[in-house]
Amino acid sequence: MKKVVGATVVAGFVVVMSLMTSCKKSSTSTTMTLYDSLGGTTMVTDPINTSAKIEKGRLAIRSVLDSTIFVIAGDTAINGFFTVLLSEVTSGNTSGYEALSKNLTDFVCVATGAKNFTYGGKSMVAAHDPSQNSRMNGKADSHDFDVFVADLVIGAKKNGVSDQLIGQVGALVNTLRSQVVQK
Repeated sequence: MKKVVGATVVAGFVVVMSLMTSCKKSSTSTTMTLYDSLGGTTMVTDPINTSAKIEKGRLAIRSVLDSTIFVIAGDTAINGFFTVLLSEVTSGNTSGYEALSKNLTDFVCVATGAKNFTYGGKSMVAAHDPSQNSRMNGKADSHDFDVFVADLVIGAKKNGVSDQLIGQVGALVNTLRSQVVQK
């Protein structure tokens, strides 16, 4: 069975977002990061916790990542990499999902230029190596990575990411292929 590493989501979005940051827009004397273009530090009500505020850029990133996680969970071509997570969620335990969502969101926020967050997780190589990550259910091959990219595009489209930006995703994500593909 083809499988995708849970941290592949991190890998894909980090590459996409960090490389897109290199396509910065210049305004007078400041540089607009991708994080800024996604809403930046403007505070909005968090739809998950309406008594809390969240940066609009972080909310946009979290929304795309969460959608992508759900797309992958339903994709029988690659969801075998998520057996630990799927088992937890099926039994009513969402703590692993919540931790994955937060970790991925932190990672991508930092990669896109956010200043108010840090990423303290594993490297891409370690995250995708079952001997270093007990939540990892195998090593991904190149086909698995391609399926992940397709699922990432679906997750981005579900959140209204422009076709122009989606067109750049494949090439950008591919820069992490050598770190994620370990089989």
